[in-house]
Amino acid sequence: MEKSIQDAANDAQVIAPFQSHGHDHGQCVVEAIAAAESRCEKDGSSFTPLRRQVLELVWSSHGPVGAYELLEKLRGSRRNAAPPTVYRALDFLMEHGLIHRIESLNAYVGCGDPARLHGGQFLICRDCQSVAELDDSAIDRAVTRRADALGFDVQQQTVEIIGQCADCSARGNDD
Repeated sequence: MEKSIQDAANDAQVIAPFQSHGHDHGQCVVEAIAAAESRCEKDGSSFTPLRRQVLELVWSSHGPVGAYELLEKLRGSRRNAAPPTVYRALDFLMEHGLIHRIESLNAYVGCGDPARLHGGQFLICRDCQSVAELDDSAIDRAVTRRADALGFDVQQQTVEIIGQCADCSARGNDD
């Protein structure tokens, strides 16, 4: 039996909402580091100082950050940091569900719920580039159902939706 619209809405979660410009990211960074430590302990993997630093830099704002921007920030404390160093750390963080890659922006954001593996839907503001993370099982099921009908085996699912956040809309950034 199909779920009601209300049941489907209850399945949807806003994992990481758009953040206000005055938002203090300090607590978010603390929670992200604690989640990473817990995940790595559970997985038996090493949460090295470099991986920690890259995760902190990704979480230093709620906006997407590119690998080369991370590299420049890292070079403030690690003069010899090179692109492979950053990419290896980013790969590790993605493999452990601690960050997500936003393909359309060629950038990374912290995962709002690293305690569990999940698909993701990302609302990306075309004006300010802020990102909100959703986890809507109805969307996951719809994509999987359509893929199955085509004989396609879904192995990873990320949906990116470009639009305008409420702050930019209110400011009249409707170019």
